[in-house]
Amino acid sequence: MMYREAEFYQKDADNRVRCLLCPHFCQLQAGQTGLCRSRTNTEGTLLALNYGEFVGGQVDPIEKKPLYHFRPGSVIYSLGPNSCNLSCDFCQNYEISQYESRTFSLSPEELKALLLSHDLHQVAFTYTEPLTCYEFILDFSVIAPTIDIVLVSNGFINPEPLGRILPFVKAMNIDLKAMNAEFYKNRCGGDMKPVLESIRSAHAAGIHLELTNLLIPGANDSPAEIEKLISFCAKLDPCIPLHFSAYHPAFRANERSTPEETVINACKQAIAMLQNVYAGNLPGDEYRDSLCQACEKTLIKRHSNRTESQISHDGHCPHCGQIIYGVF
Repeated sequence: MMYREAEFYQKDADNRVRCLLCPHFCQLQAGQTGLCRSRTNTEGTLLALNYGEFVGGQVDPIEKKPLYHFRPGSVIYSLGPNSCNLSCDFCQNYEISQYESRTFSLSPEELKALLLSHDLHQVAFTYTEPLTCYEFILDFSVIAPTIDIVLVSNGFINPEPLGRILPFVKAMNIDLKAMNAEFYKNRCGGDMKPVLESIRSAHAAGIHLELTNLLIPGANDSPAEIEKLISFCAKLDPCIPLHFSAYHPAFRANERSTPEETVINACKQAIAMLQNVYAGNLPGDEYRDSLCQACEKTLIKRHSNRTESQISHDGHCPHCGQIIYGVF
């Protein structure tokens, strides 16, 4: 295993340290590990315990992230750490986010060589919480400036570390789990406000941004709460793609699976204020394609195994010339 001193922590008396990466601000005595399981106090030095250790490792369609307006139809190499700084009781990837799993080792130099040997020029840190492997991403960005970095994140990070890494990130999908502080506290072990601030910061930094909301029956799927989510997105930027995704029982959550009509109704509610709204984890095709907000022509057609885009490389609709939000 590789070890690296962690960024963003302070040393306290008696070899204690305080991690400053995320809003948990874990205070650790020597030998203790943080809530995310990715940082440990070794004799008064905070080490990135998961540096270069990953689960997964495969080539995915970019749409699987989900990113629908970032180089549609392209492929991306995906990998993620065996750690997360939230403890969502409904986690769909709990086996690798909440428990120790088998990992493989990869240095920043080895990842760069792997990608270039397969003519891959974009990498997604995903599956769990990528910002728990913060130091690796930072080091990789320095040695591989021509490879685009994508983060699929819960957005639960402090402003200073986020601000430092954003210049090296090309795209993010942030999972906005609810517009309800109690939901974040009771079901995720976190706080909603830092996530909202991360979303605002990523947008202000010019990062290509998309948002995902997993709809859980009876928990965060009421029309009133969905309206709060839509209003937040519309105020920030109505062009930002919003993905409503169907939940399925997992980990400690036992609510029934989200009915298809709940996801579709959320999309219908959102499309009145937002320009790019999508449905995920559903068998049908409704709210899968991308339309021009001006002429309403279908610009991106998404099939189960391929994506067809008519949008020009400079982001214009070929029918009416409307500028389309995204990277094409």
